[in-house]
Amino acid sequence: MAAVIEIKYFNTFTLHKTNNGSEEPIWNGSRGIPKDIGGYDVISNTVDANNWVIEESRISGGYNNTSVDFGAKAYIVEEDANASFLGNSLIYSGPFNSRTGINRTNVFSVGEDITKSADPANGSIQKLHASDSNLNVFQELKVSRALIDKDAVYSAEGGGSITSSNLVIGVLQPYGGEYGISKNPESFANYGYSQYFSDKNNNAILELNSSGISEISSFGMKNFFRTSLEEIDNSISEGYVLGGFDIHNKQYVTSLQANPVLGQASRRQPYYTLSYDSRYNGWVSFFNYEPDQMFSLRNEFYSVKSLAASEAFAQTTGNATAPQPQSTFQILPGSITGNIVNGSRVTACLSTPCPDPLTYIGNVVSFNPTTNTLVLSQATNFSTDVKMFFGSLTGLYKHYSTAVPRSNFYGTSYPSSISFVVNENPVKSKSFQTISYEGSNGWSVDIKSAVNSDPTGNDFSLATQTWSETRDTSYGVLSYYEGRYAIVDSKAVSTTASTTTSVVIQNLTGTYTNSSANQVLIPTGAIVTGVGVPLSTEVVSFNTTTNTLVVNQNLSISANTILYFNLNVRWPQYQTVFGTSDPGFINQFYEGFNRKENKYVASLVNASGAAAGEINFGNEISGIKGFYANVTMTTDAVTNPGGEKQLFQVSTTYNANNGY
Repeated sequence: MAAVIEIKYFNTFTLHKTNNGSEEPIWNGSRGIPKDIGGYDVISNTVDANNWVIEESRISGGYNNTSVDFGAKAYIVEEDANASFLGNSLIYSGPFNSRTGINRTNVFSVGEDITKSADPANGSIQKLHASDSNLNVFQELKVSRALIDKDAVYSAEGGGSITSSNLVIGVLQPYGGEYGISKNPESFANYGYSQYFSDKNNNAILELNSSGISEISSFGMKNFFRTSLEEIDNSISEGYVLGGFDIHNKQYVTSLQANPVLGQASRRQPYYTLSYDSRYNGWVSFFNYEPDQMFSLRNEFYSVKSLAASEAFAQTTGNATAPQPQSTFQILPGSITGNIVNGSRVTACLSTPCPDPLTYIGNVVSFNPTTNTLVLSQATNFSTDVKMFFGSLTGLYKHYSTAVPRSNFYGTSYPSSISFVVNENPVKSKSFQTISYEGSNGWSVDIKSAVNSDPTGNDFSLATQTWSETRDTSYGVLSYYEGRYAIVDSKAVSTTASTTTSVVIQNLTGTYTNSSANQVLIPTGAIVTGVGVPLSTEVVSFNTTTNTLVVNQNLSISANTILYFNLNVRWPQYQTVFGTSDPGFINQFYEGFNRKENKYVASLVNASGAAAGEINFGNEISGIKGFYANVTMTTDAVTNPGGEKQLFQVSTTYNANNGY
């Protein structure tokens, strides 16, 4: 029977014994004693149950052989033998020299001065960064620098000179300003002689260069960062301030991310990713991606993202008697939170309560969000209802790649937008009539924000007992192709009476399917009107061979009733309805921007309600009234999706209002 033997002294050997085939005890190797100086061979064909170990201090275990003694023993007095954590101190090991083969990185000699402490009042050290011959030390409340392998010697007059010494880290010298890196070392990024980081304690984003520390968050974004940096923390844990340098655009990119565990109902959105350009001393863009890490390599900018998939519920396909095991089944509608990503690891709770750890049931092969059908890589026996957990799938993404559409991040496309203020002749009250731009096709005026004027002063409402302000707002403006449409206007005569949803028609006139074919177009979805036709009647189908019309409601018409068919067909449906994307044989109109001399122009239609003292308002007046107008231009999803869209200039025409 085997037993565990405690080796009491470090100066002893363990000798292994076993039985050979003749049941005679023999030596089976010895730890620490090579064979050529008296050790024993290691026998491989032994039975572990027959082996035992003898502790022996004499070499080879021989009679009267030389005994190994304790030897010299180092002894020091340690007043406090407990471990201590010095968050404001640095410790360094022995040297490493690849040329000479010296490697003492695991040597920490207590007989030498190998520590350097910063002021504990400034918090713990969060980040170290070597810059030439300096070591920058980032504490929570302070940033300092120290010379590496040198020291500063000061004279009685206060002058200083740099001298070589045996010091690894010289005197810590603080930078000017009460700034630190808080507890967000992940915000640090450097390029050239500039280093960027956040100071959440001061609600600031900072740049450190040869001139010292400057607060770059104050360049037009002070209020934004004051609010956003406060909102990323909650009572349980802190959020993240990720930082990285985009070497492709020469910009510092930071991503303010709230705690991922709890919901942030007070936040305007769960994250903000934006970039700063030192060439313009300003923040130039917001982005629609939330990275886990960011870095640059060989003139390319990369980010890492875990496409997290949250929990969902699944049930077997069909009924409880469905064939087992299964790999394809349905997700319960409304139970999905997060993204289910192909390739992600799936674990499941097959019993109640859920075991720990959960049972691995495969990886996602495919998921159809329309039918909620999930396919896994392996089959498993399932009960009727199974709670599933979808793990994250981490990906490395190369930004500015021509292999993916523009403005596409982590597989999702987003519109690009730019907001600005139209404020010519600011002392005049104006009525803004039109908006125009020069640039690429595919720009629209954002439907959500549209064009709106400056607000009025606050007025008190007796009805609601609240103070409120009003402003003029326009409808959104569609892009050139979004707002392009043609009108299908046809008519026919019923051959017989009908009280059902179908009727045979004749004498068709109106819009043709194309310029040459003599076939009147009656498209699906067209509105049908006429005597005996209920409201909201639409075409379901029309058979051009039998001239049979099917609609969505029962008719109540007599023979020879004239039926009218009308449908506004937008450009994305041209191919389906007309068989071509450019039906030149039909008159076309533009609800949004129209192109004139390579300039895109649209009228501003007022969408405002009545304000105090107004007589004419809304669509009774042209344009919107105000001293200035806020405009947000955005790219559409129709024109050249994923392609380049440039915007050079935006202008508006206006009339000065009388009396102002």
